[in-house]
Amino acid sequence: MRRDTAVSPQEARTVVTQLVQNDDVTAIIGLFSSELGPLFDFLQEQRTPVVTPWPGTPFLDTRGGDKNTPGDLSDDGWIWRTVVGDTVHTSGAALRALDQGYETIGVINGSTEGARSYANAFISAYEDGDGTVASRVEVSLGQSSYQSSLDRLFGNDFGAFLVSMPLEDATTLLSDWADGGYGRQPILSDTLAQDDLIAQVGSDLNGAWVASPGQSGPNYDTMLNAYQNNGDAEINAWTPPAWDATQITALAVQRAGEASAEAVERNLGPVSRGEGVEVSTFAEGKEALDNGEEINYVGASTPVNFTQFGNVFGSVAVNVAQGGEFAEEETISASEVREFAEDGEY
Repeated sequence: MRRDTAVSPQEARTVVTQLVQNDDVTAIIGLFSSELGPLFDFLQEQRTPVVTPWPGTPFLDTRGGDKNTPGDLSDDGWIWRTVVGDTVHTSGAALRALDQGYETIGVINGSTEGARSYANAFISAYEDGDGTVASRVEVSLGQSSYQSSLDRLFGNDFGAFLVSMPLEDATTLLSDWADGGYGRQPILSDTLAQDDLIAQVGSDLNGAWVASPGQSGPNYDTMLNAYQNNGDAEINAWTPPAWDATQITALAVQRAGEASAEAVERNLGPVSRGEGVEVSTFAEGKEALDNGEEINYVGASTPVNFTQFGNVFGSVAVNVAQGGEFAEEETISASEVREFAEDGEY
């Protein structure tokens, strides 16, 4: 059963009601960040698991999942996401900054919610790792020059600085930075990993780097082969987490031995948390379960291994500006990021 929410909280409420009350679904695969926050309390009342491959919102960092007590539904949040949240790659960026020896940084961010929340997440992870923010400057967007803001920021002592703002404004700010000869190491928010930025700012941006979610997990090739053997469907960044959401929900039904919402909710954690034989597809998992074995689903997008709040950790790709383009220089593994971010807080 498929229904369209139009990425609208009001329409999503109607659609979820129809799915639960009229269609008697056992789980819902879908819903976006802009819907899950406003509808969180409503979704708790439905007592139907939502397994979603799309939302990056930090709102879900400490909500959802089963609190590592799969047999007890009283503390469940009923939302699980198979895509890495924004907190993951900001943690990766903070980890790399500290590993490079930048124990003190500056931060400049735009006034939009997205730019501000990225900076907040980075700072939280960075300070948890014992880093120090020497100065933070928030700027209104749409300015023709950011020199005065740069003067305020660079009046402090730090080795690297984070820029979090939309591309057009970041282009203006970083052009002012290059023209003013401010120096120091630029760290950019993930949306700025665009070659157009280098083309506009110039070679002064060489060495600037961005930490972004990795594009593939341990069993990406399994998903890719299945898609290529069964049609020409377009693959995008959300295809692997959507594959994982479908596989793991089906495996939860199989392990439960019944297709009910509560049974699925109780089994999403147990089929994914590292205990049992590793499987990458429903077929493999079904065979192992039928043989009386426990399973550990390892995904196409991430290893999965749901946290207590129903989140996943994936690898973080570090792309560095050099020679007119951003090129991947290193990958921070999911296990490194997870250890740094501390599962108990995510």
